[in-house]
Amino acid sequence: MKHAPGFLKLVDDARSRIRELTVQDVKTMLDRGDNFELIDVREESEWGRGRLPRAKHLSKGIIERDIEAAYADASTKLVLYCGGGYRSALAADNLQKMGYTNVYSMDGGWRGWTEAGLPTE
Repeated sequence: MKHAPGFLKLVDDARSRIRELTVQDVKTMLDRGDNFELIDVREESEWGRGRLPRAKHLSKGIIERDIEAAYADASTKLVLYCGGGYRSALAADNLQKMGYTNVYSMDGGWRGWTEAGLPTE
């Protein structure tokens, strides 16, 4: 998918402030049983077609509204992913602005995960 220049500029700005993990980093964390919350920020229709193991759904449209009810502790380790790593970068930036201190975006997103042949639900 070719993204609009304004959107890419916004994502690049967010990426200057957030931390990102690779698909392999997240797979390793899952395999080790690390303590973190994996959050799918894609749309409901995308979620319905499949998701990463252990993922919970808080779409980009509602995550800022609902995050505090779902994870009141702002130090909870949160790993966000979307289709390609763009929306999750924007969401991670917003969560940090809200005071969350242990937030990551998975670069490559669902596309990177499935292209690597990794398991899905």
